[in-house]
Amino acid sequence: MDVLEKYTVVIGLEIHAQLQTQSKIYNADSAVYGGAPNSHVSVITLAHPGTLPKLNRKVVEYAIRMGLACNSEISRYQIFDRKNYFYPDLPKGYQLTQDRTPICKGGQITITTKAGEHSIPLNRIHIEEDAGKSIHLENEPDTLVDFNRAGVPLIEIVTEPALRSSEEAAALLAEVRRLVRYLEICDGNMEEGSLRCDANVSLMLKGAKEYGKKVEIKNMNSMRHVQRAVDFEVARQAAILERGDEVISETRTFDVGTGETYGMRTKEELNDYRYFPDPDLSPLEVSDEWLNAIKAAMPELPRELIEKFVSRYNLPKYDANVLTQSKEMAQYFESVCVFTSNYKAVSNWLMGPVKSYLNEHLVEVDQLPVAPQTMAQMLELIDSGKVSFAAASQKLFPEMIANPLVSPVDLAQRLNLIQDSNLDSLTPVVEQIIQDFPLKVKEYKSGRKAILTMFMGEAMKRTKGKADPKLVNELFLQKLS
Repeated sequence: MDVLEKYTVVIGLEIHAQLQTQSKIYNADSAVYGGAPNSHVSVITLAHPGTLPKLNRKVVEYAIRMGLACNSEISRYQIFDRKNYFYPDLPKGYQLTQDRTPICKGGQITITTKAGEHSIPLNRIHIEEDAGKSIHLENEPDTLVDFNRAGVPLIEIVTEPALRSSEEAAALLAEVRRLVRYLEICDGNMEEGSLRCDANVSLMLKGAKEYGKKVEIKNMNSMRHVQRAVDFEVARQAAILERGDEVISETRTFDVGTGETYGMRTKEELNDYRYFPDPDLSPLEVSDEWLNAIKAAMPELPRELIEKFVSRYNLPKYDANVLTQSKEMAQYFESVCVFTSNYKAVSNWLMGPVKSYLNEHLVEVDQLPVAPQTMAQMLELIDSGKVSFAAASQKLFPEMIANPLVSPVDLAQRLNLIQDSNLDSLTPVVEQIIQDFPLKVKEYKSGRKAILTMFMGEAMKRTKGKADPKLVNELFLQKLS
């Protein structure tokens, strides 16, 4: 029996999202990613004596947007706290955060896994400042510190310990990334560190009332890494428990190369950060007018769009899920649908040839040269039988990308792709093929219906691929009946 059948896996995530503001959370220094080391700093970032913080209004609005998207309760009165600990990349020696009054309380995020849809409850979302970056060069005794990131605004999204598998953990992280991108509050670029995740993992016997000792895996920057790290950690803890030993509560790091987690430092039962209210920042009050203005500016979110795509455009839920993975793809779909009523064809093209092109060229759909109206014109050529799907996907679409200002019909004529849909010209071709293959006709009439494929191939060969397959198929069925 698998030992994991004895245990319940308990996972809670802490997800840090860097907010896309131009300036930092408590001063006017640039918060833009990149730049030469220590070029986005001032006396406030470097915590010179006598400097005072001033809260960035946009940070509060972005955090509230996320809370509204997660159906959280928005705190109307907040104070800021100092979280005290020493680390070289934290110039002040403390971090300004929210301990007792997080800006968003509770809420949930709906995820989709193989088991279906279900909601993961949140504990809180709070705002805080990021720390700088320590750089450890190989074979160098000294550590370098870049303070560009110090003071960049973050929201920390903290779930309840309600996740039960690595698949759920990866799905939640993916949904958070989708949400922050739709809300345009974070670019979600995990490889740049603007979205990163800590996972708290523990095991308890099935039916037990108390959670086991938890281990925190720090700073993972991809869904795949989260899934691999959790899987390894679950197996590691199960092996420890099966030996009769006790899991040590500690902080661990995940090695992408080995796929294993490694201990960094043991954790106390309760970290003593000596939180206390920051005396330099006034309490924050969110008025009715301010909150209502933020609500009014909220965009349509993925779950709302999925329902809309199913009800208004009659798409299968699978299609709706795929098309709403990115805001840009959802917007492009709706833009094309303004010019055509064949919504399923639009979906098929975006999930098929268009997606293949985007993946191959590592671009997003908003960088596709083909305008929505031009895409609809191409679909009309296919729907009317003037161009086959195969010809459109293999020849016409690449030509449209290369010549985005030329109409699809002109390109199709230039490429000699317009199909022959003339009954008078195709009927003699079909009749001649039937006359040339009397034995095949006899086999067809005796029940071997698959021979129709051979007839179709012969017709396409004799018309050099320009015959309308649908019309030719109908003619054969009519003449052979």
